[in-house]
Amino acid sequence: MTIESVDPIARPAGVPTVSGLRAAAAPVLARLGATAREREESRDFAFDDVRQLIDTGILLLAVPAADGGADGSQRDLFDFVIDLARADSSLAQALRGSFLATSRLSARTDFPGRAELVEQIHAGHLFSGTNNERTGGPTGTINATLRRDGDSYLLNGEKYYSTGALYATWFGGTARDDDGDVVHFRVPVDRKGVERIDDFDGIGQRLTASGTTRLTDVRVYEDEVTRADTTAPDNPWRDASGAQLYLTAVEAGIAARVFDDAVWYVREKARPIRHSTADRSIDDLYVRHTVGEIGARAFAARSVVLLAAENWEASWHPAGAQAYTAGAESSVLIAQAGVIAIESALRASELIFDVAGGSITSRTLGFDRHWRNARTVANHNSRDWKAGVAGGYFLAGEVPPTILF
Repeated sequence: MTIESVDPIARPAGVPTVSGLRAAAAPVLARLGATAREREESRDFAFDDVRQLIDTGILLLAVPAADGGADGSQRDLFDFVIDLARADSSLAQALRGSFLATSRLSARTDFPGRAELVEQIHAGHLFSGTNNERTGGPTGTINATLRRDGDSYLLNGEKYYSTGALYATWFGGTARDDDGDVVHFRVPVDRKGVERIDDFDGIGQRLTASGTTRLTDVRVYEDEVTRADTTAPDNPWRDASGAQLYLTAVEAGIAARVFDDAVWYVREKARPIRHSTADRSIDDLYVRHTVGEIGARAFAARSVVLLAAENWEASWHPAGAQAYTAGAESSVLIAQAGVIAIESALRASELIFDVAGGSITSRTLGFDRHWRNARTVANHNSRDWKAGVAGGYFLAGEVPPTILF
C-alpha cells in the first residue's frame, strides 16, 4: 500500500457526513498501511496514529444524526472497518469495542448510560473489555469479584484477551458480586489498581493489545455497575451478532490487503519464473490466474460482510416474534459470512506466494503476516461451528446460540 501524504486532515467542521469522515481518515489509513509490517516486527503500537484517526471524528460514522453523528448505516461502518483492517488488521481488531459501542446507539435507545456514551464518543474515548479469564475451567467461568465497600465497590481479578486495552479510555467486563451474581462493570483505565499488561503472544494479530488486565482493589462506583437484565429480549442475538460480524470484517480486510500486495509485487518486483513463456510476470497466464483468484476471494469476503451488515441492521427494527425470527436469521447469515470470509482470507494469504518465486518469501516483505493474522482471527470463533450452526438451522430449525460461536 503506497502513501501520497502522511498529514492527517482535521475533523470536518459542521455536521459530520460519511464521505467527509472517510476523507478525513484516509491519510491516516494510508500511513497505517505503509507502516504495518515494520510496526509488527518491532512491536510498535500505533498510539499517535490511533489518536489522529479518532480525532478525525471517525467514531461518529454510524452514530445517529440526533446524537450528532453522520447517520451512516451499518454497511457504511463495516465498509470502513474492512478498509481499516486492509491497512492494519491488528488495529482494526483493537478498535472493535469502540466501533461496536457506536452501533449500540442506533440499535437501542433505552439502555442505561446511553447519554453518557454519546458524550464519550464525541470526546474520542475508546473502549475495551472482556469477560475472559484464565481459570482452568470451562470458557466463560468468572472468578473476578466485585465486593461492596461502603457506598462503592472493590474489584479484584484478572481478565485476558483484553482486546484494545492499551489504546482504551475505559475497560469493562464481568465479575461476581457478594451474592454470587454476575454483574458488568466499566472503569477508566487510569484508575488506581488497573494494570494493563502487554503479554499477548499469538502468532498473528500481534498488536491488538489483547493481553492481561489485572484488577487489584479497583474502586468502582454505583453508576459504573450494570446488573443483568432478567427480561428476555425480543432479539437475543443482536450484540453477539455484531461482535461476530466485526471479526468477519477484519478477515475481509486481510483478504483485501493480500490482493493489494499481490498486485503491487507482480507489477513492481516479480520476474518470470524459469519455465515461464512470458517476458514479464504480468503477462504470465498462471500469475494472472492467481491474482484473479485472490481478487475474487477478497471481493467475495467484502460482499458477504456488507450484505450481512445490512441484514443485521434490518433485524433491529421488528418487535416481538418477528424480532426473534429476524435476529436468528441475521445470526445465521453472519455465521455463513464468517465461513466465507475466513476461508477467503486464508486461501488468499496462501495464494500470494504463487505469484512469484523464492524472492517473495523474503522476511523484509512480511507477507507471511497475512496468513498468521487471518489464522489468528479465525481462531476466535470456529468456522466449523459457524457452518454447523447454519446447517442445524436450515435442517432442523435449531436457533443459533446467543453468545459468540
